Amino acid sequence: MIKILIADDHQMFIDGVKSMLGESIDIQVVGEAMNGHEVLAFCDTHAIDIVIMDISMPLMDGIEATRLLLKKNPRIKVLGLSMHNDRNFIADMLKTGAHGYILKNTGKNDLLTAIHALQEGETFLGEEVKKTLLNSFIKKPKPDQIEKLSNREQEVLESIASGLTTQEIAQQLFISKNTVESHRKNLLYKLKAKNTAELVNNAYKQKLIQ
Repeated sequence: MIKILIADDHQMFIDGVKSMLGESIDIQVVGEAMNGHEVLAFCDTHAIDIVIMDISMPLMDGIEATRLLLKKNPRIKVLGLSMHNDRNFIADMLKTGAHGYILKNTGKNDLLTAIHALQEGETFLGEEVKKTLLNSFIKKPKPDQIEKLSNREQEVLESIASGLTTQEIAQQLFISKNTVESHRKNLLYKLKAKNTAELVNNAYKQKLIQ
């Protein structure tokens, strides 16, 4: 029996995943967690095979939780499950030691395939995730072009330009500080900036902020 912990800060989503897995005779959802701290605490006291880990969670996000979890419990497999189909989020999650990454619009069959692949010691990337990683290697923007910003990246950019701190941005957007820092890292890369001052300056030049 594959024992699963689902980590996500939306109960409705947890319930949806549980429903998708409910008919599987070899999979048992044994726990839920709403943030990274709850993941670590649960795995300290329960035998878990796979954690289905959301990235954007309050208090401690999925990237930091995965890093700490696998440092302490390298036997556990982590399947990143996120709405972020962004190369930098994918790379950050995989760098922590996560064994797979799929998107939240993934269907039941692909979710089951991912779980069984991880249980067999394999890695699994969703098809859209593979395309994103492949495109990052073969599609280079022209020198005067920037990669399109996501809605959340635009919000973070505007908050940074307004002079808000990471803590203030996290509180304003209801996301964790680590998630804010991930967005900041993406923005620095996309706007070809080395620091916050250059980031804001380039954003004004590109007319991304007024």
